[in-house]
Amino acid sequence: MNLFQVKLRSNLVQRIDKLLAHALSISRSDVSRLIRNKMITVNGELVKSGSLKVSSSDEVLYENNVIVLSSSKRYFMLNKPQGYVCANNDANYPCVTSLLDEPSAYLLHSAGRLDVDTTGLVLLTDDGDWSHTITSPKKRCQKIYHVTLKHPLLEDYAVSFKKGILLKQEREPTEPATLTYLNEYECLVQIYEGKYHQVKRMFGAVGNRVVALKRLQIGSVILDDTLNEGEYRELNYHEVSSFTK
Repeated sequence: MNLFQVKLRSNLVQRIDKLLAHALSISRSDVSRLIRNKMITVNGELVKSGSLKVSSSDEVLYENNVIVLSSSKRYFMLNKPQGYVCANNDANYPCVTSLLDEPSAYLLHSAGRLDVDTTGLVLLTDDGDWSHTITSPKKRCQKIYHVTLKHPLLEDYAVSFKKGILLKQEREPTEPATLTYLNEYECLVQIYEGKYHQVKRMFGAVGNRVVALKRLQIGSVILDDTLNEGEYRELNYHEVSSFTK
């Protein structure tokens, strides 16, 4: 038996044709065909009309496959590998949601994207308000990255990052960022913005090149070091609530 999931908005009842279209990724006309072919039941009774209203307390079956009607939000952390994009559709690369063995993973979105060649912490959710607290510039949510450079670090990098760097095609310099030296070629960078390719562009502006970039932290949520690349887990209550305080 397969499991499909579609999220209800709060606990309100909704039309079954709309919910099934989302859960099965088909059109409403296709849902109507399934209903006509007697392939959909609710609480053991055949569905006769797509206008039937259902709630999260109802048992919906599609050819004995359970359609989970969930009113709860979902929150995950993923250790993103290279070669995946933080999107739900892409013509060139696989999407990070394909790494999650969860019902209707396509309904999730990334709360703060990473480039295709950047690895590390990605937060995934179906809660738009929650993700907005992370991505909104007004919230100044900190992000910490582990950076590996092509050329040795120079002492004046930390000063430049703290002052802010005017990037190409930008009108204002970056907000103050913190650079912590680890060794000759590696450092940690803490920023509070999310400009396009920001960390890479900042090092490019001071004459260096990023060869590897990994996000370690968003806000107070730290990448779980037990997660190998491509693995994920649910966020716990404290991690979720840390962005709503």
